[in-house]
Formats: sequence, structure tokens, C-alpha cells
Amino acid sequence: MAGETPDIIAMERTGTGKGAARQARRENLVPGIVYGGETDPLPINLPFNELLKRLKDGRFLSTLFNLKVDGHDDVRVICRNVQRDVVRDLPTHVDFVRLRRSSRVSLYIPVRVEGEEECPGLTAGGVLTMVRNEVELRCTAGDIPEEVVIDVSQKEIGDTVHISEVTLPKGTRPTIDRDFVIANISAPSGLQSQRDEEEDDVAADEVPATEMEAGEDAEGQGSES
Repeated sequence: MAGETPDIIAMERTGTGKGAARQARRENLVPGIVYGGETDPLPINLPFNELLKRLKDGRFLSTLFNLKVDGHDDVRVICRNVQRDVVRDLPTHVDFVRLRRSSRVSLYIPVRVEGEEECPGLTAGGVLTMVRNEVELRCTAGDIPEEVVIDVSQKEIGDTVHISEVTLPKGTRPTIDRDFVIANISAPSGLQSQRDEEEDDVAADEVPATEMEAGEDAEGQGSES
């Protein structure tokens, strides 16, 4: 399991139905339900402000949480649905599902870079550009990697790091099918500008032979006339 699974704290909701849900909202709480895992569904209330902060952080539906409810064992959950007010777009109800070790989920996993000190491209003045600071992976709840590690120790200026270069746990795969770029080593802006100017100068000096011959023929015809 990932070592940095964030906690989400809730309280057991004693009542059910619309009346209990309305009462929870009046108390600045958001009603919810936890189901799955071969256990009875558990009605809960979540603090509105804390939930709203989590939602604003982004990727709430693809984040693994450690749910803590007084009187119950901690359980790993993932959100399956957030109902919102149609006018104010604020959360009114949340559904969580308990995860077993064999459950398959899609989660964003942070990327860690190693080998920067040995990287010849960085030693030469290149700049490491992170295209993705995290990668969405499809994996089982019992084999969630803590991080995606990329190695740049052999990378030169202009090189890239693709997802195919990353060793993932068995049964884990990216949610994107193509071999996408995670990071690259780019030239410093000043060096890149200099290289572009040099390439333009070389291109201007390299006149194709056909153009030279055409020019010579034109000069020859002019002299004959």
C-alpha cells in the first residue's frame, strides 16, 4: 500500500433517509455512505469544510483514502460519486466503496527522479523538465506503488523519459495506452537560442547544387547575349 495514504475523518450517521440528510446539512455536514467489502453499508457524515477542501485539491475520485470513523476499524476507500447542488455546485452526498486487496482501482501516483547528480545532460547545463509529476495507474489495492521512479543518470540534453522505461509492479499498467513522456532534458534557453541561430546560418550557407547550377546557367546565357 502507498505509505502516504491520506486520512479522511467521518462520523457514523445514526439516522437515514431524507430527514437525517437534511439535518446533517443544517449542521454543516455532508451525508455519505460506505459500501462494499462484504460488510453492511455504513451511513456517515463528513465535515463540509474539510470535504470541500479535498474536492478543491482535485482528483478526489481517483485518490485512495484511509477512512476513520469512531467505533469502526480504519478502512481503505475510494470515492465513487459526489452529488452536488445543481445551483451552487456544492457537495450534498458522497458515496465511498471499501477496497479489498484484489480490488482494481485507478490512482495518481507521484513521480520521483533519481540519478540527477550523474546525469550528463544536467552536468552540461541542461534543464530537467517534468511533463508529469504524477502518473495515473490501474492497479490492485494490495499492490499500489508508493511512487513511480524514473532514472536520468544516463540522459543527455534532448533525451526524454517515457513510461515504458519505468518498472511497474506485476498487474499494474498506465491508464493511457500510448508510450507517453514523463520528463525530458532540455537545453538552457540561451544555449537553445544560440543553437537555433547556428542552424539558421548553416542552412543559409548550404545552397543546393541544383540552385547553384541554375544560377551559373543563367549567368552564362547572359554573357552570350
